Amino acid sequence: MAKFEKHIFVCMNQREAEHPRGSCDPTGAGELQRLFKTKLAQRGIPNAQVRANKCGCLDQCELGPTVVVYPEAVWYGHVTAADVDEIIERHIIGNRPVERLIIPDAILNTTHRK
Repeated sequence: MAKFEKHIFVCMNQREAEHPRGSCDPTGAGELQRLFKTKLAQRGIPNAQVRANKCGCLDQCELGPTVVVYPEAVWYGHVTAADVDEIIERHIIGNRPVERLIIPDAILNTTHRK
């Protein structure tokens, strides 16, 4: 099997509603990941070319829902269903990350998050 051109990881971590760090998938329904898969298929992008995977905690909980796109290692925060089309069009198809959603390196993997 050939390597994926791009690999989208969608955090599915779930915590109780009152947890201070928040939760990327509070309902546990996996809606965001399914939406990525659906929208990719609607554009005729095969699963063997671009894969949208569920993943466990990416430890950016306060910035979630979190999505990471590889091989570029672009980390997106506060992603909503309304952002999926833009990420696919600009980043996955156009190879231009969506700047407004990128988690800055200065706060990625730190305790000093917005």
